[in-house]
Amino acid sequence: MRVVLSTYGSRGDVEPLAALAVRLRDQGADVRVCAPPDEEFAARLAELGVPLVPVSDAVRALVTGAAPAPTDFPTRVATLTAASYEAVLGQAEAGGAVVATGLFPSAAGARAAAEKLGARFVYVGLQPTILPSPHHAPFQYPGRPAAPEGADNTKLWERDAESMNALFGGPVNAHRVSVGLPTVENVRDHVLTERPWLATDPTLGPWRRPADLDVVQTGAWLRPDPRPLPAELTAFLDAGEPPVYVGFGSMPMRGSADVARLAVDEARAAGRRVVVGRGWAELSEGDGRDDCFVVGEVNHQALFARVAAVVHHGGAGTTTAAARAGAPQLVVPQIVDQPYWAARVAELGIGAVHDAAVPTAESVAAALRTVLAPETRARAAVVAGEIRTDGAETAARLLLDPTTSR
Repeated sequence: MRVVLSTYGSRGDVEPLAALAVRLRDQGADVRVCAPPDEEFAARLAELGVPLVPVSDAVRALVTGAAPAPTDFPTRVATLTAASYEAVLGQAEAGGAVVATGLFPSAAGARAAAEKLGARFVYVGLQPTILPSPHHAPFQYPGRPAAPEGADNTKLWERDAESMNALFGGPVNAHRVSVGLPTVENVRDHVLTERPWLATDPTLGPWRRPADLDVVQTGAWLRPDPRPLPAELTAFLDAGEPPVYVGFGSMPMRGSADVARLAVDEARAAGRRVVVGRGWAELSEGDGRDDCFVVGEVNHQALFARVAAVVHHGGAGTTTAAARAGAPQLVVPQIVDQPYWAARVAELGIGAVHDAAVPTAESVAAALRTVLAPETRARAAVVAGEIRTDGAETAARLLLDPTTSR
């Protein structure tokens, strides 16, 4: 059976598909991943033996500003919808399956390709707040009217459908017509489908019921990472007490550049050594001192098991990896789903949240005291034992045998 996994986004969008691809391949499926052509994504998938089909432009260059992004929004939507459609159309087959996540135009293009070919289509959310629910509000789209204070969530989701139709409906429907498909009245609900999947851990990111959508929560799509840590990093870890990790993944951190420096300074002031993850922000806070080690791409599963705390941006993958390792977390959320994951960390008592916009030495130090407290580590250890690791296996089983009970 041919299964095509499609996304357009950062590493947090690509890694779950890589985990699912490996599970599907191990169960005999023919798997392809349609994703941005970033070198790091291509290298990761090649390492796993999973073919990458490139979609549109590299994401890192757009996010970091190394490459200019088109300023005309409808053109950007149309271009990405068409690029995803063509990539998926060239790989999927009738009777097979297409699984899509990532930016909405990319998922819309993947859905159109699945329809054109007669393949099964599954939309997967990587955070609960991407899916309509009476229990949470939708994201606020730039340029759309702000939600009134205390507004009913159901009403907000109705407005969300209107906003998405206004933003995406024209270009998405124009593309559908151009490839011989009918227009749809509600592009959001058409792409999300009546039975979307949710690839989050039920403890960290639960789907609350009752809700109108029949959501299938598979668990987070994780893959054991056997890669050893670099010898130099291992030597650093072995040389003293567990350090604090500071890294912001795919976030350029332009609006809060002081957070990393303050986190390093205050960790040192608390008597802690530090590991800095360079990431897309190109952090280099080590300043040559032997109590700080700067790393590039490393095995987070292995590293987080050896740190005192993780300071990060609140991406789904980093939050899950830290929770699974039992590492307390200080989350500095930036955009989209990151405030949700930050709130969950605080609600679960496994860390603290810091506003990215107004960091001070005092505020960062206070947050770190909470995170480094013995009771926070004890709670993190309890939650670590509740994190499921079979989400990708569950999703693979459901894809290959749709009659399987969830």
